[in-house]
Amino acid sequence: MQKNVYFGLLIVIAALLVLPFAVPNSFYLDLVIRMAINATIVLGLNLLIGFAGQISLGHAGFLGIGAYASAVLPTHFGWHPLLAMLAGAVATGLLAALVARPIFKLKGHYLAMATLGLGIIINIALRNEAQWTGGPDGMPVSAMGLFGFELSSDKQWYWVIAALLVASIWTSLNLIDSPFGRALRALHGSEVASQVVGVDVVRYKVAIFVLSAVFASLMGSVTAHYIGFVSPNFADFFHSIELVTMVVVGGMASVYGSLIGAILLTALPQALATFEGWETVVFGAILMGFMIFLPRGIVPTLAAKFGKGE
Repeated sequence: MQKNVYFGLLIVIAALLVLPFAVPNSFYLDLVIRMAINATIVLGLNLLIGFAGQISLGHAGFLGIGAYASAVLPTHFGWHPLLAMLAGAVATGLLAALVARPIFKLKGHYLAMATLGLGIIINIALRNEAQWTGGPDGMPVSAMGLFGFELSSDKQWYWVIAALLVASIWTSLNLIDSPFGRALRALHGSEVASQVVGVDVVRYKVAIFVLSAVFASLMGSVTAHYIGFVSPNFADFFHSIELVTMVVVGGMASVYGSLIGAILLTALPQALATFEGWETVVFGAILMGFMIFLPRGIVPTLAAKFGKGE
């Protein structure tokens, strides 16, 4: 693994240590927490889209399963929040493993439509099972406790989520530098060539789909406990598109690109609020500008321009 990769991780850790003392008020601290949550989800999604080359337009559905597991199981069945979170991750992993084989026989637009359909099914199920999920109105989520200590303030949640972000970056960097990661990149380059050199294409596709789905489910649970409320918007189609856009804008097959994309697209709507009615137009124009002038994404394009690898 290259030295600048470790250096990048040290910069992230240093920034995370300073940020809670540098932000002026709780509004900006909340914004930083949401950036870190989105970055952690996008890191998992980038392993699937960027490194393995497999599209998913339904990933918010997995986020919704994790969020609702943390809401429904403690509320209706008295489960401990940690057990509920793990149950949500296991259920998500099983569902992803179940649908992955038939879905990944498809390619291109057909694969995108299949994953989109999966996300829509999950969203409809959450809306219709109102006796358990609260329907379109959503439901409250109980507080998260760790070792007898209840997480309640934004600063407490900040340190938990910052630790999860660092762990996710470290895991991603080591994963893509492992034989598993090299197999994913080979799969992205050419499935036929990968099969010729002995890569079990189907097994790797299923494995990375399950892993990225579990990433999303766990962060769905964390987000639900942090906000204290869940609604079907967690699993909304537009949320899936937003996550994919973060991957593309930051840079596919780039760990730090995922981080930059999530930070930028989480903060941009807040920064554009002053345009009053035109913010969506300006937001779209900025995205078009990024795709025209930085077609490979922010980090890979700048790294290529200045001759630096990630």
